[in-house]
Amino acid sequence: MHIDRRHFGALTAGALAALSIKQTAWAQENYPGKPVKLVVPFSPGGGTDTVARTLCQLMSKNLGQPIIIDNRPGASTILGSEVVAKSPPDGYTLLVATLAHAVNLSMQPKMPYNTEKDFAAVTLIGSSHNVLVVRPDSPFKTVKDVLDAAKAEPGKLYYASQGGGTSAHLAGEMFRNLTGANITHVPYKGAGPALTDVLGGQVTMMFATHAAVAGFLASNRLRAIGVTAPKGQSKLPGVPSIEETVPGYVVDSWYALYAAAGTPTPVIQKIITSVKTACENPEFIKRAADEGITLRPGAPADLDAFVKADIERWRKIIRENQITPD
Repeated sequence: MHIDRRHFGALTAGALAALSIKQTAWAQENYPGKPVKLVVPFSPGGGTDTVARTLCQLMSKNLGQPIIIDNRPGASTILGSEVVAKSPPDGYTLLVATLAHAVNLSMQPKMPYNTEKDFAAVTLIGSSHNVLVVRPDSPFKTVKDVLDAAKAEPGKLYYASQGGGTSAHLAGEMFRNLTGANITHVPYKGAGPALTDVLGGQVTMMFATHAAVAGFLASNRLRAIGVTAPKGQSKLPGVPSIEETVPGYVVDSWYALYAAAGTPTPVIQKIITSVKTACENPEFIKRAADEGITLRPGAPADLDAFVKADIERWRKIIRENQITPD
């Protein structure tokens, strides 16, 4: 049988297309076939890094491949997020996102990616409340002490954060807005460096994530004087909610996983299953509870709805407070 070049080309293209589809399906079915990179857009040693490393150990066992942490601090998590947004959509580069992921839309005039289009939601990991901490030898033992000092010496109190637009930053801005306290924000590239300066006395205080300060509180290297949870819902014994002194003051922190937009659904489902299995591990449950984190893994649609609500909530506050990037 004679086949002319045109028909031969069509047959070859069809065969190659079929082979490509088969290879893609095989790759998805056998995901992961190599180590996975998890980008943490903060320095090592902070709360997000701690959560990520604990989760990675368990996910590695579930997936049968190493998960390698890649710390990319800077630019309010934008540097690390950009790595994932521009990575191949194959599930081998993931992002641990935090509140900053929702806030940067309103904080940053120019972004190297589209937050709402360049990422595929995977799952929420969990949420927690922040803790207002000071050194053990600090004269501030209550939230009222801080307010009194801010009123007596305007501009002389400084609060640290792991970067502009993070929960620690916005917790301080909400505090300043609701109380009129004249306190100054000092941003760092990660919770680790920020806490180092709080411990060293260079900065007065920090509205840190519970995960970042749990160890310091347990060893009495820091003292908690308030929690950003709703009134009566503080999980730290003897430490009141800031809302008891400042009505309406509530701030959430959260951790979630994202992949690049276009990542196949079967791959995302495997990652979700791995996260859910990790969140059922008794040791992880205890570790999370010790750090004030409520584990909340769910569907991508749940994460999308959760983050969209946060985007609107903080957009309003950022505009009203005229908050700009540091």
